[in-house]
Amino acid sequence: MSPTIEVDEQTYRSIEFAARMGNSTAGEVVARLVRSASVPPSASKEGAEKERRVGVYVDYEGHRTRGNYDRDTKRIDITSGPLAGQSFKTPTGAARAVVAYYKPDVNPNRNGWSFWLLDDGSGGLLQTIRHSE
Repeated sequence: MSPTIEVDEQTYRSIEFAARMGNSTAGEVVARLVRSASVPPSASKEGAEKERRVGVYVDYEGHRTRGNYDRDTKRIDITSGPLAGQSFKTPTGAARAVVAYYKPDVNPNRNGWSFWLLDDGSGGLLQTIRHSE
């Protein structure tokens, strides 16, 4: 059995709302809040930002598109190619934009978690770090 914590009703509703908005669980929301509050004061803001951002890429229709995945917000910011500078709320939204740009005649529905690859040399799917945050 997992340990539990008690919170008032309003706080619980707020956590549940944040979980729904972030397409995650209440536990993941609390874990992110604890992580963000646990950064030692001596850690630089820039260092913390780099730690939560993960480079990703995809090769689609002969074009490589690179981006940064934010572990906290789940956003992907495109950093290369014709979509550079655009930001998407989810990996799936970013995947759909890439497909729609390069192949507008096909249905762009894609699972972003299995579309994007980690740009760390492993070539692993973004999905592999989805729940390790």
